[in-house]
Amino acid sequence: VQLVESGGGLVQAGGSLRLSCAGSGSIFSINRMGWYRQAPGKQREMVARIDRAGSTNYVDSVKGRFTISRDNAKNTVYLQMNSLNPEDTAVYYCNADVLFGRATIDYWGQGTQVTVSS
Repeated sequence: VQLVESGGGLVQAGGSLRLSCAGSGSIFSINRMGWYRQAPGKQREMVARIDRAGSTNYVDSVKGRFTISRDNAKNTVYLQMNSLNPEDTAVYYCNADVLFGRATIDYWGQGTQVTVSS
């Protein structure tokens, strides 16, 4: 199973970016998917998560600016990021809880850099 992220880059403050993460391989079903980020010198933090039914939760700092969504048929999760500010600069990682029968295995993408200039 692989998670491949795309959509990162450099944007000015106030701008927008859309991240995508596509899962491939022997995937029967994915439960929760999410986006995490890690800025230099800081711990990785959860940004947004979405379960298979579409229920979401966000870290307080992005509420009202970021929107997570998913396409279950494509095993893909998206993160629409609006009103970006320099504090959003980080490497963004995709995460997926992949179901294999009764077991759940946690997978991570390789990360995509998001840089917001002031």
